[in-house]
Amino acid sequence: MDLDQSPNPVRRKTRYYYHHLGEFRRELREALPRGLLRELHQRTAWKHFRTLGRQLVIAGAAGYGSMFDPLWVWLPCSIVLGFVIFDFTVLLHEVVHNLIFAASRPRLNALMGWLYALPSGISRTQFTRWHLDHHDELGSNTDDPKRAHLTPKIIKRWYKFLYMTPALFPIYFQAAAREARTYSPDLRRQIQRERWITIALHLAAMSSLWGWGGGWLFFKLYAVPYFFVFPVAFTINRAGQHYHINPQDPAQWTTLMKGSWFWDFVYLNSNYHLEHHYFPGVPFYNLPKLQKYLQPLYERHGIEYQTYGKVLYGWFIENRIPHTDWNCSGIVPEPAASTDAPSSTQI
Repeated sequence: MDLDQSPNPVRRKTRYYYHHLGEFRRELREALPRGLLRELHQRTAWKHFRTLGRQLVIAGAAGYGSMFDPLWVWLPCSIVLGFVIFDFTVLLHEVVHNLIFAASRPRLNALMGWLYALPSGISRTQFTRWHLDHHDELGSNTDDPKRAHLTPKIIKRWYKFLYMTPALFPIYFQAAAREARTYSPDLRRQIQRERWITIALHLAAMSSLWGWGGGWLFFKLYAVPYFFVFPVAFTINRAGQHYHINPQDPAQWTTLMKGSWFWDFVYLNSNYHLEHHYFPGVPFYNLPKLQKYLQPLYERHGIEYQTYGKVLYGWFIENRIPHTDWNCSGIVPEPAASTDAPSSTQI
């Protein structure tokens, strides 16, 4: 279809989240001293690149280990490699929020975005638009792209489980395509160009790997990490974001995940998703500290810590409905729209 002939008009977003924050916006600004907030927002490039270096070392070691034949060697290495690939989307997320460099470096930032988007095969441009819209429209059934297009609409265990299989890729890219129909033609063309470049580079890498090491090496080094481990890493991470919430309190529109040395390491602190929505300008390496300082606020709002074990149990075993309060039965209605004008000030 010609992009200019799309049946979906360009849709203007409403900044749903900021319309509904109400008094919590002020409470959040006053939750921490200004000096501490400035310290937590400080961007330090060497800390970012230190984490990048660690990930590259892990990827290299895991890739090397995947070349060996014993199952007990190559399979753990392939699993680690799949999680490392997923973590490049976390690093891309830092680019989206301009959290790498203290000073503005748009060209270098754009280059880092390209490099971080390449391993997962996504479009840097669409990820940026998708994610920023997710922040502005959090809580909306229609304007939050994650909630509108990516959240499972079939509340069946077998369908939820598909997200942990290679089926995630057509599910994700169909969701991205539906949201992209609301973009301007120029933006859609840019996204298409990036996708074709990414697809071409992945096909070249796949053919080179197959030609160099054969199908068995391709399976261990590429197919297992990408098609079988990446979806698991994605689904676990996403289950701890916005599925178990309290729709009546905008302060609880994101799940509060308890910090853990293991998951902090595995997910590069992206498990601190509530803290990130409160203060999107805080780099990932400062989020654990931010959670500790916000504990009094959590207590005032009765926000309970969750773990991935509890969230996954509720999601798969109890078959809970997403974006609802899992401590109650049924779907909780959304609150009425606030009459307050949205603030242009970033929280």
